[in-house]
Amino acid sequence: MNNPQTIDVLIVGAGPSGSALAIDLVRRGLDVRIVDRSPHAFDGSRAKGIQPRSLEVLEDLGALDDVLAGGDIYPKLGLHAGPIGVPWKMFPHKEATPDVPYPNTWLIPQFRTDRALHARLGELGREVEFGKALTELTQDEDTVVATVVGADGGEEIVARYAVGADGGSSAVRKQLDIGFAGTTDESDRVLIVDASVSGLARNRWHMWPGLGGKLIGACPLPHSDMFQWMIRLTPDEKPPQEIGAIIDRIHSHTRNRHIQLHDIQWKSVFRPNIRLAKHYGRGRVFLVGDAAHVHTPAGAQGLNTGMQDGYNLGWKLGQVLAGADPALLGTYEAERQPIAAGVLGLSTEKWGGIAKLDPSSMKRGKDEQQLALTYFGGPLAPADGMRTGTLRVGDRAPDARLLGADGAETRLFNLLQGPHFTAIAYGPDAARDLELLDWPTTGAQLKRLTVGPAAGDGRAFSDPKNTLHSAYGLTGDTLLLIRPDGYIGHIATRDFLTTTQAAVRAMTPQTRSRTMSQLSQPRHAYPGSGAIE
Repeated sequence: MNNPQTIDVLIVGAGPSGSALAIDLVRRGLDVRIVDRSPHAFDGSRAKGIQPRSLEVLEDLGALDDVLAGGDIYPKLGLHAGPIGVPWKMFPHKEATPDVPYPNTWLIPQFRTDRALHARLGELGREVEFGKALTELTQDEDTVVATVVGADGGEEIVARYAVGADGGSSAVRKQLDIGFAGTTDESDRVLIVDASVSGLARNRWHMWPGLGGKLIGACPLPHSDMFQWMIRLTPDEKPPQEIGAIIDRIHSHTRNRHIQLHDIQWKSVFRPNIRLAKHYGRGRVFLVGDAAHVHTPAGAQGLNTGMQDGYNLGWKLGQVLAGADPALLGTYEAERQPIAAGVLGLSTEKWGGIAKLDPSSMKRGKDEQQLALTYFGGPLAPADGMRTGTLRVGDRAPDARLLGADGAETRLFNLLQGPHFTAIAYGPDAARDLELLDWPTTGAQLKRLTVGPAAGDGRAFSDPKNTLHSAYGLTGDTLLLIRPDGYIGHIATRDFLTTTQAAVRAMTPQTRSRTMSQLSQPRHAYPGSGAIE
């Protein structure tokens, strides 16, 4: 434990939230370690729904192909009342559009999502360090010191920042002594079982509701013979453990003795915690995912909200480590905590409705897809800012189809992909001022795009099908600044240069010299420095 080298960021917890954050930080050139107390990657199906907004995040992080390969569209529900099964469309199937490339919730067991993220992290040259549990965490003005214990003994890790992504029972949150307000209903328990199954059609997500909130559900897991079973236990019921007892419990409720379980891959008893951390961090340590908020499983919100926590925090850590005002990190809690509070309300309402056999609680729509989540009115998206016909500052930046100078079509999301900011100038006046926009030489770079009727250089694009014009609600010259996490950082429909420059200052390094404490540390070659021309 003598004189450990200082790294940029330590992440504790290698689930989807921590892994997504690690990918984002590593691609920024940061020195990152990610540790997890488990001896190996998670094996269960647990959180199995990836929402459209999260699919866009995964595309940007470079993990989408594996996630798409490991999953499928959700099947219809099959609601069983005795021998009768009624098909019920839980998710309205939608076709992709130029502004929403992934309109449908994706069914994939969590262990495949985890492995897709870990594989992407490996491509970037980092591996999860499993079997290392956090036992102590201290910090001062400049660093965080974490003690982790593994099979080889204890180790001190010194980092400039640390992030707890270690679940609802987060050791990091407990070390910070941050309150976790909410409820845990010990009488409301669900046995979740991943098992190979015969005697049950795989073209339905089967549900057998019962009076008093009794419920058994069986969702087919793609590309396997397994189902995820959800067996809602009665308040005094002891969860069945052996496969025979679990089969008997299923038979007694479903009255279908054709169903057979042949092999149990994973099982767990779930209690619907509904909790939200009082703060999303303290000092140089932050919380993401279940460490900051836990939900009921209804609506497939927890995993998605957690990944997007990391996606919001990642670029801000990168900017502050490159010299931006540390106040930028305060916007993480300000933006993400209200999102989690709203999601908690949504998932709790859905869960309660399922217990009451309310059919509307089984429907899923735009509220769950997270495409409409916005930071409007927050510290980086003032409510008095300019707007377009369809967008406000803080809204998600839609996709669009553009033509390059060479006549080849490209998606706007392909141009946004990466750890940089993007500025889009629509119209000649906005394009002129974009050329004059000053951008720092450190931190995330700026990609400058001009869109108009003509293409005179490699940066110019046209919008012949009006997909950008329509999705972005453009009515005249407009300068748009898009943050690295795909949200609108600034909209200028007039005073393009002065207003955009003011917005830039809040999100970028403004000093050209490093502080004395920074000078004592090794300099990193941040790939996001400078500007893309």
